[in-house]
Amino acid sequence: MRSQKLSPPVIVLALLCVMYFLYYVDRVSISTVAPLMKVDLNLSNAQLGVAFSAFAIPYAMFQLIGGWLGDRLGPRLTLTICCAVVGVATVLTGAATGLVSLFILRLALGFGEGAGFPTATRAMASWTPRGRWGLAQGALHAFARIGNALTPPLVAGLLVFSSWRGTFVIFGAVSLLWLIAWAWYFRDDPRKHPFMTDAVLAKLPARNTAAARKIPWVPLARHILPVTVLDFCYGWTLWLFLTWIPAFFFENYHQNLQSSALFSAGIFFAGVVGDTTGGLVSDHLLRKTGSLAIARRGVIVAGFLGAFVFLIPVVLIHNLTVTAICLSLAFLFLELIIAPIWSVPMDIAPQYAGTASGMMNFGFAVAGLVSPSSFGYLVDRTGSWVVPFIASIALLFLGAILAMRLKPDRPFVEEPVS
Repeated sequence: MRSQKLSPPVIVLALLCVMYFLYYVDRVSISTVAPLMKVDLNLSNAQLGVAFSAFAIPYAMFQLIGGWLGDRLGPRLTLTICCAVVGVATVLTGAATGLVSLFILRLALGFGEGAGFPTATRAMASWTPRGRWGLAQGALHAFARIGNALTPPLVAGLLVFSSWRGTFVIFGAVSLLWLIAWAWYFRDDPRKHPFMTDAVLAKLPARNTAAARKIPWVPLARHILPVTVLDFCYGWTLWLFLTWIPAFFFENYHQNLQSSALFSAGIFFAGVVGDTTGGLVSDHLLRKTGSLAIARRGVIVAGFLGAFVFLIPVVLIHNLTVTAICLSLAFLFLELIIAPIWSVPMDIAPQYAGTASGMMNFGFAVAGLVSPSSFGYLVDRTGSWVVPFIASIALLFLGAILAMRLKPDRPFVEEPVS
């Protein structure tokens, strides 16, 4: 039992969970200190939204390029380079002097994180048994939401004895430590790991080392496109939660920074429950029914509909308690989506898992380009913090309808060369 818990696949999953945690701490810490940065750097909400969106420009591009790099160069080298960029960019954010420098550093962070998640999926396709892909994706994204949840109180605690600039230095330094552990322990091919056993290796998927040499870009993109559109619908609302929720409580309900951090942490912890539940339920349904359509599509539809229902009271009722509860429930249902939707590229194109998941997450990245800046613009233009949620409600309903047509059980088959 002890060796099973400490087997190389478990340790690799644990390392990737820590990476997801750190990536989201580095990404969303800016939203907690945003009210302080806005005053210190003399920024408006619209300008702050532009800085938030800067991250998504290279992030979107590197979903495609980064996924290919992960397939081509291997997860070991790719993630080592990515985390080095993330750590340095986060440290230097503490030295930002205005909108231009903040914009450039958020661009750099987007470059570093862009290839991270598709490449991690590439690693999981080789290091996780097929029947546990949903659980693994759920665990990874649960740690991302733990990062979301803990970042506001962590930042609030650090601000007691440090400035907002110092928090970025601390978070970036920890990320640089992670890459050392990853480069030392991980191997692209599980068979080459010094602690691998034949019993554990027999449970892992067969490795196709030749598949990544030439990517069928256009046919694969056409096959992944429905999932990409769904990821955009999901991503629009997630970006609002990641970038604006602390400021929403701070300005719309006039909470102080510490109270805003606690409310935000409660909402993000609800996402941890959603991530874990979505992965467990999806894999359970797959084992019970043998149907990918039920296991993946069913959970995704339920997530979209639940988030749609619980965001409506946020628009209609101005009450702190009601809003906090409804936002938590909306985020819980929203996060039911993440494990099954990230499992779909692995289901339909396991030999191109890095590239396919990058194509899917391109939709999420595009949402990140427009969602945070649109929210900030609408807040400045209308003076209302709830009006921008209407777009999220509409896209959640659209996502539920489109998800009903998703076909995760239709594998990608390369077109024969004549």
